[in-house]
Amino acid sequence: MGKVSPVSSKYIIHAIINIEGVVDRPDVIGAIFGQTEGLLGADLELRELQRSGRIGRIEVATETRSGKTSGKILIPSSLDKAETAIIAAALEIIQRIGPCNAKIKTEKIEDVRISKRKFVIERAKELLKNLMDNSLPDSQELADEVAYSVRVMEITEFGKERLPAGPQVADSDEIIVVEGRADVINLLKHGFKNAIAMNGTNMPETIATLSKKKEVTLFVDGDRGGNLIIKEVTERAEIDFVTRAPDGKEVEEITKKEIHNALRARISGEQSKFELSKEEVSDNRASSGRRPTYNQNKYQSQPQQRQTIVKAPVQQQRFVKKVELKDNERKLFSGILENLIGTRGAQVLDTKLNVLGKVPITELETTIKSLGKGMYAIVFDGVIDRDLIKTAERADIKFLVGMDSKVKPNETKIGVFTVNQL
Repeated sequence: MGKVSPVSSKYIIHAIINIEGVVDRPDVIGAIFGQTEGLLGADLELRELQRSGRIGRIEVATETRSGKTSGKILIPSSLDKAETAIIAAALEIIQRIGPCNAKIKTEKIEDVRISKRKFVIERAKELLKNLMDNSLPDSQELADEVAYSVRVMEITEFGKERLPAGPQVADSDEIIVVEGRADVINLLKHGFKNAIAMNGTNMPETIATLSKKKEVTLFVDGDRGGNLIIKEVTERAEIDFVTRAPDGKEVEEITKKEIHNALRARISGEQSKFELSKEEVSDNRASSGRRPTYNQNKYQSQPQQRQTIVKAPVQQQRFVKKVELKDNERKLFSGILENLIGTRGAQVLDTKLNVLGKVPITELETTIKSLGKGMYAIVFDGVIDRDLIKTAERADIKFLVGMDSKVKPNETKIGVFTVNQL
C-alpha cells in the first residue's frame, strides 16, 4: 500500500476521537475506510487515494482511561484544498467503531507549506543575526577599535591611590586634573597625555602632592558637580588654573575643539574662588526671598513715591503661584529621568503624557521652536538654564524636569523640577 511522504504532502488533517469503550488502533483505521467507502464517489475513495499515493498513511494515537478511549487522527494529503476538506468532513460521519459508539471531530487542516515557510523565516533570521554578529567590521570601525585599544593601553596608574593617568603625567611640567577615568580616555583620544583623574569628587593626596611640583589645570564638567569639585580642590591643593566643559556637558563627551576652547579660556585658581564666592552670595540672596525694608517716616511727605514702592513687591509676585505636579506626573517624570541618566537626551511629552519624541539635548531648543505648540512637559538629562526657560515660555510648556537648574522657581511661570525634588 502506497503512502504520501511527509516531504510531498501539502496538507495534514487533524481530528480528535472519543469512543464509549475500549478499541484498538486497527479498529479505528478499519472504521475510517469501511464507513466512508462509496460515500464520496470513485475519485475520492480513500483506499484508491492511498494506493495512488495521494493520501498518506493514517496515523492514530489512542489512550484508554476508565473504560473509554480517546485519541488523535492524522491524515497527510496531497489533494487540493477542496478535496482535502471533503475528506476531513467525511470523517465526522463515523458514529461507531467496533461495538462502541464513537465521535470524530475534525480539529483543523494544517497547510504544511505555511509551517515550512515559518520555519524558513525563523531560521533565516537566526542565520542573518549570526552573520551580522560575526561579520567583519568596516574600515572606520576597525580604526576606532584600534585607536580605542591604544588609548586604553596608554592609561597608567599613578600614585599610591593608583589613579588613572596618561603616560606623560610623571614627566610633564604641566598636568590636567579631571574627575574620572572616562575623562582621561577622552583627553588621550585627542592627544592630551598629561591628564590624571581623581576617581571621584574627593581629592586624593597624590593630587595635592603633584600640585606643589607642577603647574596644575583643573578641568571639570559644566554642571553643579563641577562647582563642588572646584571648591574642594582649590581649598586643598595649589591649583594654578581652572577651566570647565561647556554648560551641561561632561569632559568625557566633548570634542577636540571644545577641549582646546576650554583650555584657552582657563582662569586662575584665585579668580575661580572669587567667582564661586560671588555665585554663592547671589544664590543665598535669591533663596532667602527677603524683601527690602523702608523707612516709613521718610516717605510720609511723598505719597506718590511711597505708592510706587508698595506696588513693586506685587510685580515680583507675578510667578509665585506655581502649577503643582500630580502624583502620576511625578512618578512618570521620575521614571523617564532615571532612564535618561547618562544619555544626554530629552523626551518631549504632550498634554496626555504621551511621548512626542526623543532628541539630544544639543537639539532641544531647536526642536521646541520647530514644534511650536502642543508640548506639555520636557524631561531631559541636563541643566535647566535661562535660555531654555525663555524658549519654553514662548512655547507655553508647563513643566521642565532636569538634573539641575540655574533658574530659581520664582523667576518663571514654568514648573521647574530637578532630580532631587522628584
